[in-house]
Amino acid sequence: MIRDQTAKLRDMMSEQHNLQVRYFGLRVRRLVGVALLLLALSLSQLEAAKPNVVFIVCDDLNTHVSTSGYEHIQTPNFDKLAAAGMNFKRAYCQYPVCGPSRASFLSGLYPESTKVLNNKLDIRKTNREAMSIPQAFKEAGYWTAGTGKIFHNKKADHGDTAWSEPAQWFDNDPMPLELAAIKKFEEEVGPVKGNRKKLKEFMWHYAPQLRNQKTGYGPSGLTDNQHKDGKNATQVEKWLDEKAYGEKPFFIAVGIHKPHVPFLAPDKYFDLYPQEGLVLDPVSKEFWDQAPKSAGTKRYKTFGFEEYVENDALRREYVQAYHACTTFIDAQIGRVLDAIERNGHWENTIIVLTSDHGYLLGDKFMWGKVMLFELGTKVPLLVRVPKDSPVGATTPGSSTEALVELVDLFPTFAQLCDLPAPSDLQGVSLVPLLKDPSAQGKEYAYTVVSSGKKGLGRAIRTKDWRYSQWPDGEELYDLKNDPKENINLAKSKDDQAQLEKMRLLIKKAEAKATTSNN
Repeated sequence: MIRDQTAKLRDMMSEQHNLQVRYFGLRVRRLVGVALLLLALSLSQLEAAKPNVVFIVCDDLNTHVSTSGYEHIQTPNFDKLAAAGMNFKRAYCQYPVCGPSRASFLSGLYPESTKVLNNKLDIRKTNREAMSIPQAFKEAGYWTAGTGKIFHNKKADHGDTAWSEPAQWFDNDPMPLELAAIKKFEEEVGPVKGNRKKLKEFMWHYAPQLRNQKTGYGPSGLTDNQHKDGKNATQVEKWLDEKAYGEKPFFIAVGIHKPHVPFLAPDKYFDLYPQEGLVLDPVSKEFWDQAPKSAGTKRYKTFGFEEYVENDALRREYVQAYHACTTFIDAQIGRVLDAIERNGHWENTIIVLTSDHGYLLGDKFMWGKVMLFELGTKVPLLVRVPKDSPVGATTPGSSTEALVELVDLFPTFAQLCDLPAPSDLQGVSLVPLLKDPSAQGKEYAYTVVSSGKKGLGRAIRTKDWRYSQWPDGEELYDLKNDPKENINLAKSKDDQAQLEKMRLLIKKAEAKATTSNN
C-alpha cells in the first residue's frame, strides 16, 4: 500500500517536473524568439540608418562655376549645395583626361597604380585587384544605380559588379537642324545609307551644332528633357519617386555629360550669355617663349584656331556655348536635389558634386584638356553630409582652402558610410576636413598626364607653388602672386632653392603614387 502511494507520488512529482521543464523551455524559446526578433529589428534599423549617397560627376567641367569664385556664370544649384555643405576650393584631379581620371578616383588609386594612362585602357585589365566605389557600396548591402557617364563609356562600365541594375545610358533626341540637314543631303546627294562619310562632311559644313564630338557647339533647338542630361535627371527622379531601392540604403551615381563637346544646350541657356558681354582673359604669345612646348597641345587646330593667333569672335562663340552648357547642367542638378528633398531624403543623404577634370577655353591659346595648368586640373568639389550622419553634419556654407585630390573620394565614402574599404587605397579621407574646415590638408596635390611617346608630364601643387616636369623642360609658378600662371620661374636665379625643393617633393609624390597604403 505504502509502496503504491510512493509510486503515485513519484509519478506526480515527475509529471510536475516535466510540466515545469516544458513551461521553462517554452519561456526560453519565447525569450529567444523575442531576442531574435529584436535583433532582426535592430539590424534592420541599423541598415536603415545607413546614409544614402548621391554622387554627381560632371564631364570636362572647369572652375567656371559660381562656387569657385567665377562671377560670370549662373550656377544657382551649385550655390544651393555649397550653402548646405562644404566647398573644397582647392581640389585637383589626378589626370586631366576622362578615362584615366575616372579610373583613378573610382578606385582610390593614382594613375600610375591603375596603369590607365589613356582613354583606351581598362582598369579591369591593367589592375585586376582594384575595386570601384559603386562595387564597395553594393558589397556592403546598398542598392546601387548609375545613369550617364560614371565609368568612361559603356564598354568600360563595370556592369553587375558595380550596379544593382543595369547602368542607364541615354542619347539626345535628334535636333531639328540635324533632321533638316539629312533631308537636304538626301535631296542633293542621295540616300544616307552607303554615304555616311559624305554625310559627315556635309553635316560639318551645314551647321556648327552638327560637328559632334570634335568641336560641335550652339543652341540645340531641344528642350531640357530631350538632352541626355535631362534624361539622366528624369531617371534619378524616377528611382527616388518609385522607391526602386526598396528597403535598402541607396548609392546613386549621376554622370553628367556636359559641358563635354559638343557644346550643345537648349536655346534659352545661350540667351543668358550674350557674346559681347563675355569676359575673357587676354593671351600672350610671349608665354610660350618661357614654357616647355610639351605643356601645351595642338588641339586648338580642331577648334579652328591658328597657332598663337587670337580669334576673338570665334573664342566668344565657344565660351558662350560652354557657359550655356554649364548653366544647363546646373538646372539638371537642381532637379536631382529637388527629388532628394521631396522624397524625404534630404536629412539622410550624402551628396557629392565634382568634375573629372578641368578645361582650357583659349587661355594661353590652348583649348581642351591634357594639360597641367590650374584651369585644366582644378575641379569644383562640394560635399554635403546631413545632420543624421554617424560622423556628424558638415557645417552649412563652410569652405576650405586645404589641398585635396579626387583620389580622396573613395576613402571619404568609406569612412562616412562605414564601408569595408580595400586596404590599398592611396587617397586620404576628407572627413577630418568636413568636421573642421580649418584642419590641415595635404602637403601637395599630384597630377600626371601623358606627353605622347615621350612619357608622363608631372605636376605638383603646394599651398603657394605649382611645379611641373616635362620631357623638354620645367615649370615653376608662384600661385600666391601669379594665380593664372603667367610667369615661369623655373630659370629664375632667385627661385632656385624653391625649384630644388619642388623637385624633391615631386619625387616623393611619384614614389607614393606607385605604392599601396599611402
